[in-house]
Amino acid sequence: MSEIKPTDQAATNAGEEKDWAAAKAFFDSLKTKKPRPPKPQYAVTIAVSSRTLFNMVAERKIYEEEGVEKYVTYQQEHENQPLMPGVAFPLVKALMTVNSRLRQLYPDSEELFDIVLMTNNHAQVGVRLINSINHYDLTIERFCMTGGKSPIGYLKAYMTNLYLSKDGEKVTEAIEEGIAAATMFACGDVENQLSDTQLKVAFDGDAVLFSDESEIIVKQHGLDTFFEHEKEFENKPLAQGPLKCFLEALGKLQRKFYAKNERMTCPIRTYLVTARSAASSGARVLKTLRSWGLEIDEALFLAGAPKGPLLQKIRPHIFFDDQMFHIEGAKELGTIAAHVPYGIGQKYHKGELIEQTVKDVKDKK
Repeated sequence: MSEIKPTDQAATNAGEEKDWAAAKAFFDSLKTKKPRPPKPQYAVTIAVSSRTLFNMVAERKIYEEEGVEKYVTYQQEHENQPLMPGVAFPLVKALMTVNSRLRQLYPDSEELFDIVLMTNNHAQVGVRLINSINHYDLTIERFCMTGGKSPIGYLKAYMTNLYLSKDGEKVTEAIEEGIAAATMFACGDVENQLSDTQLKVAFDGDAVLFSDESEIIVKQHGLDTFFEHEKEFENKPLAQGPLKCFLEALGKLQRKFYAKNERMTCPIRTYLVTARSAASSGARVLKTLRSWGLEIDEALFLAGAPKGPLLQKIRPHIFFDDQMFHIEGAKELGTIAAHVPYGIGQKYHKGELIEQTVKDVKDKK
């Protein structure tokens, strides 16, 4: 039996560099001059499902009512008919805009957004997806098509920084694996209302950028105790939440523009939109971001006021929140919203314990 020798890391790295050089030469030789995807270890990887990138409501109905075989057949029969844009489409276009600016400033840099199509679709559906991507001239070269199986196990292998899906269960599974993720919700045709020169990303604070430790106090002990707690621990940074790493990745790319003296024309802008009040509990939030070495471009403390009207003014390409109440309010006013199913807020709706509400309804019957 031959001896199994330990892997020579230097030889492995040399092999990877050789493969990457070959891939670069291939893309450079294309007549279309389509930009090659960046190295995953340096990129900010955004994995999107096919149902977020494209509007596949009709196709989904066939799948649910007639089964997978009819669904695959339908997709093959219509593979030359481009799918309509979905809820994540404007975001993907904005990511491409940022990449274009980065390539102008740093022609050889690998620190770019890398968009991966992460879907449980069958490979037979791939032709229609590829044709649709090419129809809209989207820069998406990496696909993961799992043939009906959950794609979550591949997220880490693709070095994913953010996963976006319409399947809440898959999103929850991804968050449990330590991957930033959110469930996207459609809100009508808003693409033409969004900036085509700047990527705008809005975040809620507690249970999104930060842990839900303060949210727990609000829910279990009320606002007075919460305000006292935040004042007492004002100088103690909050623990990180599920999307802190994504804000960190955005900040890394923003600093590349700042280094070229383009802070005021940076094509990435971030927003904190929180129900916290500034005077009573805002300092801890800002000090936490400072302790992480992170910046937020605009911080909006609403003191419990609805978020929808402010988001309508901002018009972000995506807004992340942990509570469906805020997601619904944002959607009603035309904001593309994404639910982060994390923390104690999942047990409440409009401030009321969901389990208790269900019990009360049963008791009335």
